[in-house]
Amino acid sequence: MARKSRSILWVRRAPGARHRGTLAFAGHIFPCALGRSGIAGGKREGDGVTPVGALALVEVLYRADRVRPPRTRLPVRAIRPDDGWCDAPADRNYNRPVRLPYAASHEAMARADGLYDIVVVLDWNFRRRAKGRGSAIFLHIARPGFLPTEGCVAVTPAAMRFLLAHLGTDAVIDTGPGFRVAVPDRSGRTAR
Repeated sequence: MARKSRSILWVRRAPGARHRGTLAFAGHIFPCALGRSGIAGGKREGDGVTPVGALALVEVLYRADRVRPPRTRLPVRAIRPDDGWCDAPADRNYNRPVRLPYAASHEAMARADGLYDIVVVLDWNFRRRAKGRGSAIFLHIARPGFLPTEGCVAVTPAAMRFLLAHLGTDAVIDTGPGFRVAVPDRSGRTAR
């Protein structure tokens, strides 16, 4: 039986600045911003690290009041004005979407700066959560000049639209420094 291949977006740090990188996919290379502390293992809440791993793409969120819905095979949902994301490790909704106002520490998803006009939720500490291992690890729109993120991977709007048009639920972002990707399929088996 033939194995279904995965779409892999390779993210690597660029020489000279730990918060800048490249994202390679299907023969295209895009500049990207990384966490202010670069790519590393041992991710903890608030450390500014982009975590090492093979991160599945969960769903796409977008600002319907600012951009048109992205074309993609991933699940897509419009961001509402009261959407937030909990980043309080002790809260029962840690690393989960929440409705604002929300008592515990959180971030608003309807940002004024446009960084979350299109955002892809990545499966870092999302499906199987551990308190304090990091929250809100996304693929989102980069600041001008590719300034550092809090741990996310960020690209230009044009790169985001190109990537999403070619990606589905089989896609992963590989942030590892040359490690071999072993990603479980839907049955839980790992293909090598």
